[in-house]
This record gives sequence, C-alpha cells and structure tokens, in this order.
Amino acid sequence: MKLSPTEMQQAEMRFAHFDGAPGILVSGIVWVVAAVVCAQFGVSRGVWTLLVGGAVIYPIGMLFAKALGRPGNTDKANALNQLAMASTIWLIVCCAMAYGLYLLKPQLFFPAMLATIGSRYLVFATVYGKAIYWALGISLVAAGNASLFLGIAPALAAAIGGALEIMFALLVFSRASRSSV
Repeated sequence: MKLSPTEMQQAEMRFAHFDGAPGILVSGIVWVVAAVVCAQFGVSRGVWTLLVGGAVIYPIGMLFAKALGRPGNTDKANALNQLAMASTIWLIVCCAMAYGLYLLKPQLFFPAMLATIGSRYLVFATVYGKAIYWALGISLVAAGNASLFLGIAPALAAAIGGALEIMFALLVFSRASRSSV
C-alpha cells in the first residue's frame, strides 16, 4: 500500500470533487441549520441536527460535484482515497467523543465539533494539495477554542462554524472555477 501523495493523485481528487468546495458548502449549510435548530428548539435538537446532517455531507457534496460536471469520485487505486477514509474513521470516533462531552456538559459539544472538523480539514490540505485547507482548518479549530474559553452560546458557536465554512466554500469555488484542470 503506497500512501505517498503525488501531484497526479491530488489533481484527480481536485477535479473529481471540484477542489472540495461542494462538501465545504454542504457542511456549512448543515452547521447553519444546526445553529437555527439549536436557537429555536434547544441544544439537544441542534446536536442531533449536526450529527444527522453531518452523515449526509459527503453524499450530497458528491451529487453537487456531479451536478457541476465532475465525477464526484476517483479511481479506487488513488492512495488519497485511503487517507480520506482514515480521516473519516477518525471523524466518527471524535463525533462519538463530542457527543459524550455533550452528555456531560451540553455547551462543550459545538466547540469540540468545531475543533474536530477543523482538524479534519488539515488532512484535506494533503488530499487536495491546497494550502487553503490549512487556513480553513485553523480557523475552525480557533473558533472551537474561542467558543470554549469564551463560553460562547451553543447556537452562536454553530453559526460561527457555518459562516466560516460557507465563506471558505465560496473562496474555494472561486479559485477552482478559475483554475484549469
């Protein structure tokens, strides 16, 4: 098993997934919906909205990429698929831990999830070969830490995560649209 990324593997990932922009946008929308649900119906429903909505980010993002004329998937031999899958398993484990934190102290869930999602984007910097994922990941991790240490309300923490992702999605879309494949 070869896990060293090559420019060709990264280019295939960028093309198939429109530089990852559809997934970022879908994720941002899920965060915003979770924020609204949290504000209107309580933290518990906001938590479940993020968890259930998070489970459909990849398939919806893939359909969105296909609607934009991209394949939405890559050759199975691309080693970066294994890296993305490993980060998905890590994500699921961290979601379970964030839920455990929610059971102990509900206001910890959204900061933990911001740090979790932000950390996963750091992996995407290698998957896509794009430095913007470092900025996105660090922004979300910083937002998670700020939310935690400043005691930001859960709905606002979720809204901040959504706003950051939507902003970065628009930036990634803009850059991907201008670059040639």
